Amino acid sequence: MRKRYLIKIDDNRQSDIYCPPSLLKNGPLTKISFGSLSVEANFLAHPEENEKIVMGRKIFESIHFPDFQVPLHVFITQQTLFIGPLIGIFTAGFTPFPLRPIGERSMFFSKLLSVKKTVGALPFLFGEQHIDWENGLIKGYFFHEDGWEIRNVPFPNVIYDRLPNRKTENNSTLKKVKERLQKDYLIPWYNPGFFNKLDVHEKLMDDHTVSTYLPETLPFTSFSSIEVMLSQYGHVYMKPINGSLGLGVHQILFDKNENEYYCRYRDSGGINRLRKFKSLESLFKTVFGQKNLDQMIVQQGIHLMKIEQRPLDFRVHTNKDDTGHWKVTAIAAKIAGPGSVTTHLKNGGMIKTPTELFLPHESETIISKLTQAALLLSSALEKQMEGIIGEIGFDLGIDRDGEIWLFEANSKPGRSIFTHPELKEFDLLTRKLSIAFAIFLTEQSINHPEEIFR
Repeated sequence: MRKRYLIKIDDNRQSDIYCPPSLLKNGPLTKISFGSLSVEANFLAHPEENEKIVMGRKIFESIHFPDFQVPLHVFITQQTLFIGPLIGIFTAGFTPFPLRPIGERSMFFSKLLSVKKTVGALPFLFGEQHIDWENGLIKGYFFHEDGWEIRNVPFPNVIYDRLPNRKTENNSTLKKVKERLQKDYLIPWYNPGFFNKLDVHEKLMDDHTVSTYLPETLPFTSFSSIEVMLSQYGHVYMKPINGSLGLGVHQILFDKNENEYYCRYRDSGGINRLRKFKSLESLFKTVFGQKNLDQMIVQQGIHLMKIEQRPLDFRVHTNKDDTGHWKVTAIAAKIAGPGSVTTHLKNGGMIKTPTELFLPHESETIISKLTQAALLLSSALEKQMEGIIGEIGFDLGIDRDGEIWLFEANSKPGRSIFTHPELKEFDLLTRKLSIAFAIFLTEQSINHPEEIFR
């Protein structure tokens, strides 16, 4: 584990920095760096102190250091002492209300930022309107001692993308901000965008280590292609390419004995529907009407394992840790609501832990299989997708034969599974690692920038 140091301010010293002798053992230091700011300083060994770095008031003010009493990591290269990391969490939707600066997401962000002491980093929230390009400063929103505080800080070492939706992500102004911070300021930016279902499928199909997890998935082109898949699998799912939260998902089933078609979906009023049709054409005309189907995919139906006649799948979270390695951080079972086409809570679904549903040896086998699949899929996605990925939420299914299937990968996974009391500790773990990964990226950008910006 990397050593961390508490940063203290000394009003009697101006440009001096007292630090443990161990930090000077490989030669003298001449600069201190915090975020994007570096200033020259006079470094002196403090033989009686191994846990603190004491800086003069002038240094403290020059680097715009927010004194929150958080033990921080240090990195040394080219006679410069880097302290931090300073992590900018980029988002949108700020309000003028001090207690809820980011609206209904304020609670989530306050919990995310509150891991700073256990992780050893200084994370803050900001939007494009908070950037002072001329002076290289950002008006950052910090959560400290149960309240929000705004401090001017340098541009961060790393940026964690938490834009709330695809519409915001495609905003031209925000795109330019992101490009400028990455290209002009060389700031590593992780979890850069939402995944496209078809894009994910096509890229993973090229990787033989994970292609067996993928159900057949095609862009919608014609009724005949659906007929072929129905004859092969008995049922298929139609999903929006860029959908989320189970919205717009339709299950189409074919009863070959009766020569009839069924469609299960959630209507605009939030009611789960199951309707019968004599032909596929009449099904589409009635259910989809004039909707544009060009942005839909058709996916092979899987006969999932069931609990009390209700199908279930699994949400598996993976995160990169502070050493840059993938970890499985949470596994939850999601049981479909009565008559629901998906297992989402809003559709009447239930969250359970594998140990609640299965005998110990069954649970152990299922967790092991899901863990292996999720780690392989995480590594494959990281290689195939653009940008730096630090967390993924997978929707995985297990069929009646015990085979694993990938239904969806989410670059900004929802948090609904953490409403389950037994998953609270995993909620904390995912938050800690999503911030801790920035420590690894900071170290890489300082010591091995070619690995980050190649």
